[in-house]
Amino acid sequence: MTAARGAALGALGLAVIVVAFLLLSGGGTHTYHLLFRTAGQLVKDDDVQVGGRRIGSVRKIELTKDNQARITVEVQEPYAPLRVGTTAVIRATSLSGVANRYIALTPGPNNNQKIADGGTLTEASTTSPVDLDQLFNTLDAKTRAGLQQVIQGSATQYQGRGKLNNEAARYFNPAISTASRLVNEVDRDQQAFQDLIVYGAKVTTALAARRADLTDLVTNSNSTAAAIGSENQALSTTLQRLPDTLRRGNTTFVNLRATLTDLDRLTTVSLPATKRLAPFFRALRPLVADARPTIHDLRLLVTRPGAGNDLIDLLNKAPKLDRVAKPAFADSIIALQKVTPVVSFIRPYTPEFVGWLRDFGQGAANYDANGHYARIQPIFNAFQFADTPAGGQLTPTPNTNRLNQLQTGNLERCPGAASQYPADGSAPFRDSDNSLDCDPSQVPPGP
Repeated sequence: MTAARGAALGALGLAVIVVAFLLLSGGGTHTYHLLFRTAGQLVKDDDVQVGGRRIGSVRKIELTKDNQARITVEVQEPYAPLRVGTTAVIRATSLSGVANRYIALTPGPNNNQKIADGGTLTEASTTSPVDLDQLFNTLDAKTRAGLQQVIQGSATQYQGRGKLNNEAARYFNPAISTASRLVNEVDRDQQAFQDLIVYGAKVTTALAARRADLTDLVTNSNSTAAAIGSENQALSTTLQRLPDTLRRGNTTFVNLRATLTDLDRLTTVSLPATKRLAPFFRALRPLVADARPTIHDLRLLVTRPGAGNDLIDLLNKAPKLDRVAKPAFADSIIALQKVTPVVSFIRPYTPEFVGWLRDFGQGAANYDANGHYARIQPIFNAFQFADTPAGGQLTPTPNTNRLNQLQTGNLERCPGAASQYPADGSAPFRDSDNSLDCDPSQVPPGP
């Protein structure tokens, strides 16, 4: 072996030793103590992470004299030493396990003071987790039992129907987009929409309060139209003769001008003998002079050269209008008679309808960077409520019976019956004559 080859092998071995040392040594570590209100199911050797990367581990878990959890952790370089302003949070990797927690560190600014090795982050810089058990412990036994039944019923509902649910999910986006556009259009001019609802409610209330008068108006209008229709022959004859009458009246008005002139002369001649008439005619003269434009305009109103521009043409078209309007009036009367009970029925439900429009954009309660959004999944008649001695119980409805209940006539609740009736009797709404088609005995289950 030559000297050059021996030197090369020695350099290679030295490089291997250096790399092995760097890989196996892992750099230096720093120890810190973290105080939490609760250890949150941490165990020894759980991760300590920064930005999702493991930078250390939990080495010891102790209980302090004031019943706090004292967690000792080791943090590797170059992520240590930590600096003032560092915060720690106990997080769960998922909801599927128990001992699957880790500590997430948020390092303080690099220009802050370093925390000495063995230093402590107090409870002011740490955040303990909130477990689902703590959330469920806030619910009473009846609510927890109902929630369990809802979850079990949902599992029964979706069992073997995953493919159908996936197909239905494709239509959520168009439905949500369409609903969003509808809400945006309604919400674009809130004042106009509010005025529409308020004034519409006032008009409906006024009409409902005067429904007897409105019924009489429709009845009397029907009688009037019927009476006019029964005399259509006489009306037609009158309208046919009216143009000649107006033409003759026009001639009379034209000749009146000359008559007034002659009357002026007669007045002048009769002045010595009729001194008492002088003040009267002096007052009449301005009236006659001012009446000339009025009479001229009246003449143009009655007759004017051209087609369809004077009263005579209007009267000539009146018989045709009568023949066309008579069936329309009859149909309008029937329509108003039929719509009256519909308006009377819908009017009490106006608050429910307005509330749905107002609260639809907030009903989902979720919010992201794009604003409010809704996640909707229709579930029809999934459960039935049974009142047992042990308390109310939700019972899943068999899949074969759910769609059979989607039919009219199941419930006839009165307005305001979506919740239990208040003690003051303000709900449910009942009209004065009890003609509203609803059953006040139908109330939601519960106390």
